[in-house]
Amino acid sequence: MKNIFVSLMMVLFLGATFAQAGNFKYVGVKKCKVCHNTKKIGKQYTIWKNGPHAKALQSLASKEAMDYAKKHGIADPSKDAKCLNCHSTQATVDKKLIDPKGKMTVAEGVSCESCHGPGSAYKKMSVMKNHKKALANGLILPTQKVCETCHNKKNPFYKPFDFKKYAAKIAHPIPKKK
Repeated sequence: MKNIFVSLMMVLFLGATFAQAGNFKYVGVKKCKVCHNTKKIGKQYTIWKNGPHAKALQSLASKEAMDYAKKHGIADPSKDAKCLNCHSTQATVDKKLIDPKGKMTVAEGVSCESCHGPGSAYKKMSVMKNHKKALANGLILPTQKVCETCHNKKNPFYKPFDFKKYAAKIAHPIPKKK
């Protein structure tokens, strides 16, 4: 019952995200990496790659996750939809919203677009340089509500979630110009 509720909440969240996203498509982290892995811009890709969200899918292979899966009749948590809801962006989104030219994969884990929305319309440098234009083209600024679609008491591995504390741990700001 708990897993059904988590799945339902994720579907509702994604539905709201898609409504905001319009016809925007998910392009995958390789597209984000092109611009977001330079020192000048803040190496956001590297920060993400070394952080917990990039490793979200891998965490489903942990002993703790495997024990939980076995106990709850889940053969392989890395392939189970209930688990993938919070551990892989690609596994969660409607396949029609994935850009076929992009290289989005389940293995990306919780990728940039889980938090920032589908990047097809805001990925261009001419759009990204203008914050208002980027927001108008689908860029989402993550909020506590976005994070709590997975980091909540319905998660079987829930730990108290302090948004400010955890947001600081994964922060990847663009450096201020000198």
